[in-house]
Amino acid sequence: MLISLIVPCYNEEESLPFLYNALCDVRNEESTYGFEFIFVNDGSSDKTASVIKDFADKDPDVKYIFFSRNFGKEAAMFAGLQKAKGDMVAIMDADMQDPPSLIPSMIRSIENDEADIVASRRVSREGEPRIRSFFARMFYKIINSMIDVEIADGARDFRLMKRQVVDAILELSERQRFSKGIFAWVGFRTKWIEFVNTERVAGQTKWSFWKLFKYAIDGIVSFTTAPLRLATYVGFGTALAGFVYLIYYFIRAIILRIYNEVPGYPSLLCFILFIGGMILMALGILGEYMGRTFIEVKRRPLYIKSEESEE
Repeated sequence: MLISLIVPCYNEEESLPFLYNALCDVRNEESTYGFEFIFVNDGSSDKTASVIKDFADKDPDVKYIFFSRNFGKEAAMFAGLQKAKGDMVAIMDADMQDPPSLIPSMIRSIENDEADIVASRRVSREGEPRIRSFFARMFYKIINSMIDVEIADGARDFRLMKRQVVDAILELSERQRFSKGIFAWVGFRTKWIEFVNTERVAGQTKWSFWKLFKYAIDGIVSFTTAPLRLATYVGFGTALAGFVYLIYYFIRAIILRIYNEVPGYPSLLCFILFIGGMILMALGILGEYMGRTFIEVKRRPLYIKSEESEE
């Protein structure tokens, strides 16, 4: 049985030797399996490419893909999944924050048919800036309130999957990818392994606050049309506010005969609020249809088979 280990890399020349040695230890421990190490160089500007080539020159189990430029981690993971030939496939970061020592226990869980996916999640965010941890937790709460599947707080991309799961993920070929959502969307039995957050073994993180923010926006818009629906709600609320104010002005001016506003101001304000609300409502309705078109052009399969009886 072959196990593929996919490692996306971006400017990781300092950490790769530590990771490679740890992966070799796993291979020696699980000697009954065949292994392939797939390093995907995501347009690194340091010596990451030469370090990977050195691994490949001395180790036939090392495979690699080099990108012409930096396309992002999501593209690197997808390329690795396409190249992987293993019966079980794992994705992990190059900085050793995804402990390779967890791989043997992941393999045991798959072997014992406890799950189709063995995924990792952090039980703490020690070592992260507090503001980043706060926004990360808020992101999971917001996105889980909007989408039909649940993404576990602290979930990592580090996971071991059966071949069937990998094939299902490869069917989802959209360009704006959000793998945490895709892993949840395809379903299958998932077992979670919890671990304490660890520091990078070397180098600096490539994830700035703004990159994480953009990634969060991609995740939300990739899996829900709720932001489009929000325009409908705001439009309706604004139009309702204009209508209520119109009634209020009518009672004051016509029934109670109280005049203390600038002439013409209340009626103009009511008109602007009402028309503005109706315009937003119309845009929201158009957004609903655009959102459904947006989902359809992705051409995701209607369902995923986890098992099928023999004919």
